[in-house]
Amino acid sequence: MTVNELNKFVSYCRKIQPQTHEDIKKFFEGVIVFPYDKELLLQAYLFLNMKDLFPSCAELLLFEKSPIADYTDLGKCDFVYLTFKGSLFLIETKFIDTEATGATERKRRNKHRNKVFEQVITLKSRFSQYWNMRLDQLECGVFTTDSEIAWRGNGVNVVTKSISINHLEQWRKNYNKSDTAYEMSKLINPTNR
Repeated sequence: MTVNELNKFVSYCRKIQPQTHEDIKKFFEGVIVFPYDKELLLQAYLFLNMKDLFPSCAELLLFEKSPIADYTDLGKCDFVYLTFKGSLFLIETKFIDTEATGATERKRRNKHRNKVFEQVITLKSRFSQYWNMRLDQLECGVFTTDSEIAWRGNGVNVVTKSISINHLEQWRKNYNKSDTAYEMSKLINPTNR
């Protein structure tokens, strides 16, 4: 990928994802206050703790968008980041219920583990083909609530990170509630400014 190709891709991203970092931060802080979707809560944790989890990521380019123009049938990527060294980092998230028990739940967990890796690897390949990028210019990561994924990334060159459901919930409860509640009240009732 040349600097020109990278600039073309970054321009494309800014066109289809015009929200600022602060806009996206406010969105995720709203998810923390009103957690209606466990996957979004996991994504909020990732976004708000990106420097600790994936320190090579510098700038969010896409969130829940297809990196392949308008071809959403080819898959959306949860996060696409520009790294400090000028490559791209694709991250897929998956909330995996590790607390459920029984044979059916074990099968479901294994299916989800396989699926999240399949998603990010497939996106990397499609991304490379569509944007004419070498595979070594694309890095991949997976973030879940299941620590069992750690070893799965080794053989496929995928960085894996996880947080337990208990720690995720504890983080949600302890997140700077006063600032977040105030910001949310301004969004809900703009006259409170």
